[in-house]
Amino acid sequence: MKSTKYSKKVMDHFRNPRNVGSLDGDDIAIGRVGNPVCGDLMEIYIKVKDDIIEDITFKTFGCGSAIATSSMITEIARGKSLDEALEITRQDVADELDGLPPIKMHCSNLAADALHDAIKNYREGRKLEPVVDVTPKTCQIPEPREIIGVDEFLNKGVYRDYSNLEEFRDKRLIVVENGEPSIELAIKLTEITGRVIFMTP
Repeated sequence: MKSTKYSKKVMDHFRNPRNVGSLDGDDIAIGRVGNPVCGDLMEIYIKVKDDIIEDITFKTFGCGSAIATSSMITEIARGKSLDEALEITRQDVADELDGLPPIKMHCSNLAADALHDAIKNYREGRKLEPVVDVTPKTCQIPEPREIIGVDEFLNKGVYRDYSNLEEFRDKRLIVVENGEPSIELAIKLTEITGRVIFMTP
């Protein structure tokens, strides 16, 4: 059985992703790879000045590894020339994270591809409209302090208590980031299924 253990660096970039968000302006290019139907969609935003990546951010709809690799590639590429950034490989991303589980190596491939796509679009003057929205407007998650009693939420689609995570084995799940408990839950769920999508604000 292939290892699913994550390095400390992966967990750090998963829990505290760097450079999350979008960039606006005429000198901004967006690279996009992945497919939300398959579970991972990445957007990389680059701001270029004098052929140097002056600023870089990301939005990712995907698993913890997808978030970590997106975060790491923004750290690697910042300050590099476009040609230097094009040389960044998926192995570079994985190495900087002290490795990835074999079943998650495709995430580093997506991160590198998204960066390369952003550079290509910048050079071709091609503008993409952002599509990744990690803060859905149709589903407002109540803050825990707003929940006075559990009974009024039970079995009503807002709250349900699961004592046995085995019910989720091999199922596709979405966990919305809402503090440390949600991160810990997402990590526990990766031991049950490899199809956990973690949405960050």
